[in-house]
Amino acid sequence: MSVEVAILGASGFVGAELLRLCAQHPLLEATRLFGDSQAGLSLGEVHPHLAPAYAKAKIEKFEADAVPDVDLVFAALPHGHSQKVARKLAEAGVAFVDLGADFRLDSAQDYERWYHEPHQAPDLLGDFVYGIPELNRERIRGSRLVAAAGCYPTSAILALLPLVQAEVIEADSIIVDAASGVSGAGKSLKDSTHFNTVDENFSAYGLLNHRHTAEMEMALGGQVLFTPHLAPMNRGILATCYATATSDADPLEILRAAYADEPFVHVSGALPSTKWTLGSNAIHLSARRDPRTGRVVALAALDNLVKGAAGQMIQCANLMLGFDEESGLPKCGVWP
Repeated sequence: MSVEVAILGASGFVGAELLRLCAQHPLLEATRLFGDSQAGLSLGEVHPHLAPAYAKAKIEKFEADAVPDVDLVFAALPHGHSQKVARKLAEAGVAFVDLGADFRLDSAQDYERWYHEPHQAPDLLGDFVYGIPELNRERIRGSRLVAAAGCYPTSAILALLPLVQAEVIEADSIIVDAASGVSGAGKSLKDSTHFNTVDENFSAYGLLNHRHTAEMEMALGGQVLFTPHLAPMNRGILATCYATATSDADPLEILRAAYADEPFVHVSGALPSTKWTLGSNAIHLSARRDPRTGRVVALAALDNLVKGAAGQMIQCANLMLGFDEESGLPKCGVWP
């Protein structure tokens, strides 16, 4: 028997990816699609590539005080919006996976520091589980409320956390340089993501104060210097992470051991490439220790719209609903 799903933000890039993955999921059926800016349009008008799977679907306008008559809600909304709907969904007992930043952090003070506005539902923060299955699998399995991790933090945390836990790097020495495809900025048109700006260009942004730093520090337990970059590609993230080594242990072998049984984490000696992950829920990792400088470099590549967003949301939902964790999620990327 299938589980009925509502998607808040169905007209955006992550909404489209959720719909694509739900279409091939044996147990999830997307039945209510919400997207205020394009409400009233058929899904085929908004996302033509999805029309064969959703021939009759339409985008609806969502009312903040409504609870869709479904079993599971996915929210892919800008930060601040999920705080308006979370309480109603929690009280109704609906399984809720939120991709926004509203419930990712441990405290309202941290949220206000990084997002520069007071949290509107601080009493709910402790009810949400941080949604990286490789970190919090059992807690996600027993929860009805999950805050899926951001795309940049997923890449850096999975690359670095086993090294922090093994005490082979200093947690306060971490530097993360990561580049993302333009889809990470969302579907809305902006000067910074205009074709003429991005094409044949590579630029840093969010210097010293990018909001995803907070998630990295929360998970890794140290201070992180994070610099994101915008790359001239549609999707993908490549994170290059540096830290001071505290032992002679081989970081690659530590990653291999940590993720030996993880279905979506691939560790190898090959240096990861974003295109290997295109369309898949996989993350590719590698690492080296440099004896000359006494530092470790760890690398991660993932698709920011799948393992960094929609795929991770479905992976969490599979756990929450008691399904096979791998259901409906591709491990292999599309090449070429």
